[in-house]
Amino acid sequence: MRIFHTLFATMLFVFLTIGVMANPKVNDSVAGWSFHFQQSMVNQWHGAYHFNYAGPSSLDSNSETKLSLTTTMYIGRSLWKGGAIYFSPEVTAGNGLSGTHGMAGFTNGEIYRVGNPTPTPFIARAYLQQSFALPGATFEMREDGLNQLGGYVPSSRFTINIGKFCLADFFDANTYSHDARGQFLNWALMGQGAWDFPADTRGYTSGIEMELVKPKWSLLYAYVQMPKVANALNMDWNMTKSFGQTLEYSHKMALVGNRPGMVRVDLFLNSSMAPKYADATKQLKTGDDTDLAPIFAGLKGGTAYGGLKYGFGINMEQEVTDAVGVFLRYGWNDGKTASWAFTDIDRSVQAGVSIGGNRWKRPNDNFGLAEAINGISKDHQDFFAAGGYSYIIGDGHLNYGMEYITEAYYKAKVCKNLFVSLDYQLVFNPGYNKDRQGPISVPGLRVHVEF
Repeated sequence: MRIFHTLFATMLFVFLTIGVMANPKVNDSVAGWSFHFQQSMVNQWHGAYHFNYAGPSSLDSNSETKLSLTTTMYIGRSLWKGGAIYFSPEVTAGNGLSGTHGMAGFTNGEIYRVGNPTPTPFIARAYLQQSFALPGATFEMREDGLNQLGGYVPSSRFTINIGKFCLADFFDANTYSHDARGQFLNWALMGQGAWDFPADTRGYTSGIEMELVKPKWSLLYAYVQMPKVANALNMDWNMTKSFGQTLEYSHKMALVGNRPGMVRVDLFLNSSMAPKYADATKQLKTGDDTDLAPIFAGLKGGTAYGGLKYGFGINMEQEVTDAVGVFLRYGWNDGKTASWAFTDIDRSVQAGVSIGGNRWKRPNDNFGLAEAINGISKDHQDFFAAGGYSYIIGDGHLNYGMEYITEAYYKAKVCKNLFVSLDYQLVFNPGYNKDRQGPISVPGLRVHVEF
């Protein structure tokens, strides 16, 4: 069955890619269809560093150059009034620096925990959508886009999405910092770092997402699958005991004149087989790590359900001028239960600015500058100090310090469908370890094609 799925995804992807390349107007929504295509290449490098010690999930002290490539088709089809289906085959290839280890705020949002130099096809999204107009709703034109059919939609509506998708498609959006294919690349800047958002190792999950949308505000809720073990491709189907719940309230605002702005508040609660850090640390100190494989590398399942992790995030954005926008995020989780799906961040604050190229007569270019500061709880610190490690970080010891990340990028539009970006990141205390403070310098090049 798995071979059939892989073969089907590969054949469908090749067929649709040929169709897109043959028709540059394929992104027009015609007769209830929507087709889009993207391909992104990210090349990153870091130099050699001397570290006194290293663990299984440390940043490599040797010089590295790593390349990642993602290719995606976005297909939408109108079914009936308010109904649609969305389908996205995707192919990924390449690796992150150090096998995507060594930094909680990892430098490449286009690569997740499983990297494979060989192109790997899979189904990223496949979900049904149904929208209902609410009483008194007016209708407004919506442009055709990724996972979005063009046409008139009610300004007040209730929408249900059921199937496989990425939660970041719906939650924690931000005009200036949300898309690793065209904005900031770092994990801690493309979203709430402290949100251990439910997903497999590629960033996708299955479940239900519901939206109540009004002209000035919206309320979103999702109930979805969690991985069977930390950093797993296989998801847990026992959704009465293993699940992720997310609630978001967003409200439009205007802090600068009448210019558009937005504030979003997110709450999340995850339940899984994730163990408590305090229990794991006790076992490490006795020399027994037999039950810690779920934290270390997802090698086996936990022994019981009930690993709860909860937290919240605040996400703000504000347009300042026609070419300048700013953003601010703060995220927090309880930090007592092992990270299971995203990364080792329990506290995170980020702020940045996005500047369009209008002033230098390049209106389609963009410059971004941001700072992210990440931290972990005392229980989390004790776990790493005792020699613990996760699927992201762990040096075998810890001299704790907050992880500081500065990122700057310049994105240039080369032609209608081609964008090239230069990116630079500077990381202090990677993996929260002052003994590996560096700072680590990571320049990068991103090439992005979209239709």
